[in-house]
Amino acid sequence: MIMQKRSGSIRVLLVEEDVFLAQIYKQKFEAEGWKVGIVQHGGDAYDEIKKKRPQVVLLDILLSQIDGFSILEKVKSDPSLKNIPVFILTNLGQKSDIEKGFALGATDYLIKAHFRPSETIEKIKKHLSE
Repeated sequence: MIMQKRSGSIRVLLVEEDVFLAQIYKQKFEAEGWKVGIVQHGGDAYDEIKKKRPQVVLLDILLSQIDGFSILEKVKSDPSLKNIPVFILTNLGQKSDIEKGFALGATDYLIKAHFRPSETIEKIKKHLSE
């Protein structure tokens, strides 16, 4: 039997230290019917991903304790987590940062200033429907 992915059942983990921005994304995602968890410190991100097993991770790069690239590398090297799509959502837009993100296994690389939350939702939906 083929299981359809329903929008309402998507579990998202947002790793974002900017509390205001995290709340904006949380509200937008919840309006889609998604379940949203927020991690505000890089040092907690990997453990939360391992514990909650979200269907999608949105990961900032600029975090305290451990940066997003290190978290991404850790997730993608863990056989039990490597298939979770990780979308980088950051203000770092240098070509070298973008290349590094994809090289480490990011599903997509979204620069905050270029994508509204609604566009981020569309990117996630598109990926999950593939």
